[in-house]
Amino acid sequence: MVNSSDSAAFLYGMDPFNFSTISSTQEDPVCVLWGCELTRGAKTFVFEVQNDLLEHQLFIKTICLGAEAKDELHVVEVEAKITQNDRPVPIASLRPSVLPMVSFYGLELMPPVTFNLRSGEGPVYISGQHLVCEC
Repeated sequence: MVNSSDSAAFLYGMDPFNFSTISSTQEDPVCVLWGCELTRGAKTFVFEVQNDLLEHQLFIKTICLGAEAKDELHVVEVEAKITQNDRPVPIASLRPSVLPMVSFYGLELMPPVTFNLRSGEGPVYISGQHLVCEC
């Protein structure tokens, strides 16, 4: 299992998981590019944040297969606060020859969020935006 401190998160001008640099008087939210990879060797990724009295949201934008993905079904599921019964919910079923990528609009998740590669070997890339704002 991989967690957010080991992720391939892409952040500009900030420590990836230390948002203490945000001024206490700052009113504008901070939005940074975020991403992770699911593979046969790392089928689970956990997005967690520090308890820093800030509100964190994760907006998923795309899930796509890598060029080296086999022509098999790749199912990505998510476990988050939005799921009512604490069971994983499939959010993408991808196959290179049919549907290699899916885009989302408005898929907002509250940490902690766990992504699972339920079937397939990947690589599957998940990208989105990590929004941080004052409570």
